[in-house]
Amino acid sequence: MGRILVADDHDSLRRGLVRALTEAGHDVDEAPNGNVAIERLTAGSYDVVVSDLKMGGSDGLDVLRTAKSLHPTFGSVHTAVEAMKSGAFDYVQKPFEIEEMEVKIEKAIEHRRLRHEIDYLRHTQQDIYDFDRIVGASGALQSVLNIVKKVAKSNTTVLIRGETGTGKELIAGAIHHNSLRSGRNFVKVNCAALQENLLESELFGHEKGAFTSADRQRIGRFEQADGGTLFLDEIGDMSPNTQAKILRVLQEHEFERLGGTRTIRVDVRLVAATNRNLATMVSSGQFREDLFFRLNVVSIDMPPLRERKEDIEALARFFIRKFAGELKKKVDGLAPDASKLLMRYNWPGNIRELENALERAVLLTEGPLISAGDLRLGELSTTPAPGDASPVVKIPPTGIPLEEIERQALIEALKMSNWVQKDAAELLAISPRVMNYKIKTLGIDFARGRRSPMAESAAVNA
Repeated sequence: MGRILVADDHDSLRRGLVRALTEAGHDVDEAPNGNVAIERLTAGSYDVVVSDLKMGGSDGLDVLRTAKSLHPTFGSVHTAVEAMKSGAFDYVQKPFEIEEMEVKIEKAIEHRRLRHEIDYLRHTQQDIYDFDRIVGASGALQSVLNIVKKVAKSNTTVLIRGETGTGKELIAGAIHHNSLRSGRNFVKVNCAALQENLLESELFGHEKGAFTSADRQRIGRFEQADGGTLFLDEIGDMSPNTQAKILRVLQEHEFERLGGTRTIRVDVRLVAATNRNLATMVSSGQFREDLFFRLNVVSIDMPPLRERKEDIEALARFFIRKFAGELKKKVDGLAPDASKLLMRYNWPGNIRELENALERAVLLTEGPLISAGDLRLGELSTTPAPGDASPVVKIPPTGIPLEEIERQALIEALKMSNWVQKDAAELLAISPRVMNYKIKTLGIDFARGRRSPMAESAAVNA
């Protein structure tokens, strides 16, 4: 339902329309002439203004110009064109049926609601993808963002590589929302989620009757992204046939819908992502070499979370605030033992796993701080199963020197503790002095393996 102003100097027509709209549940005001209508508009706001074009005092066009929004209006064809140019949503020529007017008003209200929703979402998206709101101290993410800033304003195709859960979609969104195409659509497609035929229908659309269930025409993602950006995630899972069609769009900017003969031209920027090694796939014949070179104009590598542990605490604080707000719980942060556990964990699922772990922890915790007992991390579960006696060291059939086992244990402990000797020593239950001695005697290249002072950063918005 909406708030409507009806302006018409024809009393019986205006009152009849007001009565019908009120009975339909709308909040309706009326104005017997243009001057009163303008006064009403000045005093309040309306979702829809229904105005006669020819009235005493100010006419309908004056009302339109004052309203500065979408309105239904009516009049002759000539004046209707002028009214539409002035911003009217629609027009109805007198005489008209009340039912016809009600339908047009409903459409105008829905149009206004959708426009506000789009404005809100676009504003929200701009905030999400703002560089300053992406969580991460510096280091690798800053390097990534520096590349993004350089390429965002261009139309260059970008290939984002990295493990699952490292934030590839966020980087793709940052490229679009900081580009000259930010006012147009950012369309996302996961190529691994659909079978070949469904994926082609999703990307290129189809005509009615193209296949058994195609009971109507469908606009594909390329058309939806015209003027904007199309993000193809998991592009390494795409079939050779679909790869050929994507290559044609990249080269010629045109395609046909499934079952169609008309060639459609689009202006789309392509950003692709994969967790697979496309170069290796090219060598094995699984991925087209020409498409690989087209995609790989600029490549961005997203580092896994285990290689940027400096960002874990910042990410944890972000997720705790987020989930505490959503779950309406007072959770202030991490207890020291939980913080240490997060730093030691290897995070095979990267940021997505961290997010899930903290959502679960915020849900389970009963105090203001999340403890190690609230976390359920795969490799370092705080509640190991009874009788779990899986061997820590696996000796190959050919054997292995004890010194090599010790060396590997030290390196793994150093990696888990982000190359902090004191923490690594604690993991192995030895003193920092012994740890330092073994690093030297076992020839561990600590300086090269030590964490970079430039912290890797994470791809999550704040």
